[in-house]
Amino acid sequence: MAVCKAGAAEKEVPLYQHIADIAGNARLVLPVPAFNIINGGSHAGNKLAMQEFMILPIGADSFSEALRFGAETYHHLKAVIKEKYGIDACNVGDEGGFAPNISSAREGLDLIMEAIDKAGYTGKVKIGIDVAASEFFTDDKKYDLDFKTPNNNGGSKKTGTEMINLYKELCTDYPIVSIEDPLDQDDWDNTKAFTSLGACQVVGDDLLVTNPKRVMKAIDQKICNALLLKVNQIGTVTEAIEAVKMAKDANWGVMASHRSGETEDSFIADLAVGLATGQIKTGAPCRSERLAKYNQLLRIEEALGENAIYAGEKWRPSD
Repeated sequence: MAVCKAGAAEKEVPLYQHIADIAGNARLVLPVPAFNIINGGSHAGNKLAMQEFMILPIGADSFSEALRFGAETYHHLKAVIKEKYGIDACNVGDEGGFAPNISSAREGLDLIMEAIDKAGYTGKVKIGIDVAASEFFTDDKKYDLDFKTPNNNGGSKKTGTEMINLYKELCTDYPIVSIEDPLDQDDWDNTKAFTSLGACQVVGDDLLVTNPKRVMKAIDQKICNALLLKVNQIGTVTEAIEAVKMAKDANWGVMASHRSGETEDSFIADLAVGLATGQIKTGAPCRSERLAKYNQLLRIEEALGENAIYAGEKWRPSD
């Protein structure tokens, strides 16, 4: 990353343009942001098993408008949570999403749907989930949706097939367009089975760890259909570009991503534009380490002027 920044400075071009040049990418695209607005799993102190509930403003006409959609929905969600659960429920998790003491995915999704409606963006804002299922995959090969309750009776455990059925129901009942790590990182058979249904985008994070070898294996076996891109997971910008090229050649979606523990460095904003990933996940529209990326994307959009392209409805390749 440091060498990449130095190269851009030497060429006297913006970082996103330098990244595009390295990758041989002629088209610069502002990504659809996946705002994390409800936290659960290992990133929050509530009982919610699934880790992140996100909103994607694919119906916006520009990145700046998408950011407004996200911020307004986020603040409406705070009001909805405060009204239902009290001010104490408005505490936030690691990535800035609210962490009300809810225990089921449907509770969280209902809150989000109400917030989207109150903000006036029904139909323009879709939903994504990062399940991080490996966090609650048990030794008996089941998924414990009550794993945060010590010594629970196991009544909330589900098999891989039952988890797939749960996701099918959720995708039918809510405008869910993306689910990340729906099954354990080594449960490739069930992940493949869910992907084959075509219910939504299926993103590999723990599943792929941005490793080109695992990405190629997943492509060959049709395990998932989108890559979560974390540069510091694979180690170099060169390898990250290689993984993105593989994903795009396979007609996969690509989501550039932060980490749960972040700094105010905005490199991934330039990376998302330079590689035209079409999607970026970098937390809630709050907290300086998250806003640094969104503010950089606003600056890039302003710099590109009338040449700025927002991914919008074309946020991922069509099947």
